[in-house]
Amino acid sequence: MNVDCLKLTTYTSERRRIDGEFLADALIDLYARHRFQTSIMLRGTEGFGLRHHLRTQRLLTLSEDLPIVTIAVDTRPRIEAAVPELASMTEHGLVTLERARLLTGAIEPIRLPERLHDETKLTIWIGRRERAAGRPAFVTIVDLLRRHGVAGATVLLGVDGTTHGLRRRAAFFARNAEVPLMVVAIGSGTTIAAALPELAATLDRPLFAIERVRVCKRDGRRLAGLPEVAGRDAGGLNVWQKLTVYAGEQSRHDDGPLHVQLVRRLREAGLTGATAARGIWGYHGDHAPHGDTVLSIRRRVPIVTIVVDRPARIRRAFELVDELTDQTGLVTSELVPALRTGDGDRSLGGLGLAEP
Repeated sequence: MNVDCLKLTTYTSERRRIDGEFLADALIDLYARHRFQTSIMLRGTEGFGLRHHLRTQRLLTLSEDLPIVTIAVDTRPRIEAAVPELASMTEHGLVTLERARLLTGAIEPIRLPERLHDETKLTIWIGRRERAAGRPAFVTIVDLLRRHGVAGATVLLGVDGTTHGLRRRAAFFARNAEVPLMVVAIGSGTTIAAALPELAATLDRPLFAIERVRVCKRDGRRLAGLPEVAGRDAGGLNVWQKLTVYAGEQSRHDDGPLHVQLVRRLREAGLTGATAARGIWGYHGDHAPHGDTVLSIRRRVPIVTIVVDRPARIRRAFELVDELTDQTGLVTSELVPALRTGDGDRSLGGLGLAEP
């Protein structure tokens, strides 16, 4: 399969409930009923939303309601069929739709469309304990991506989700072998296209998505400016923008963890929301792949920080991100064609999409 698809992402909180159950569980139930090709639930470590209420695991009193991110990918008709029910469930929180390309099964050498040629984001979904080449599959994948010259990759561990349409939930007394995790890689379209056949051959049931992205900074060096984005598309619908910062948990700025400083400063600046999630393995630039080890004194896992807002506000956010990533980090920008956020009393945006 090599088809256009949509990526549906929700940002909510761990203890948010609907009809007597946790909203995050209800969302994965919805994705399982619609048999989405893939979905994943991630626990965040730090974040805030429209009301600017800070949630962080660093303080005990604020750690009981951490951010939750769910991501689902499938064809446009299947995603859009679930949107009305999802919209009725998510009066609180942020929901986005983004365009992508879904690749499954045997993958031959491909030529990416021109709009994906320069810079591309590749997401790979695998099972938590899946193995490849005699090692954990995520380790093999990250090494393969680095060998091909891909600029960076981050492994994010899910706690629930669907794989090839089947629900895979983590349990305390279980191996959780098929609970999904995702590898997010950033690199040139040419480099990623060249790596795809070998990646597919490495896995029993490959499941990939590719998206357009711009790499703005790497290790403190400006590579490209923030793209100019109009507030509306050709169909008159609002357009939004996303900034993502990939860095290590040990990365610091002004004697504080970089991801913590990012979330605090973005909150002070009045952005609509931001979420930081901890990975388990990864690299960017010339750094070797890294994660926690038994002998680690300081945590060396990657952290991904995401902020989504109107283009004008993202330009202000980029000034802060640029200041804080003066030494380290991989900074990317993406277009978000549909977004809705609300706190129950008010909402912004909508989930309608113009034709591509």
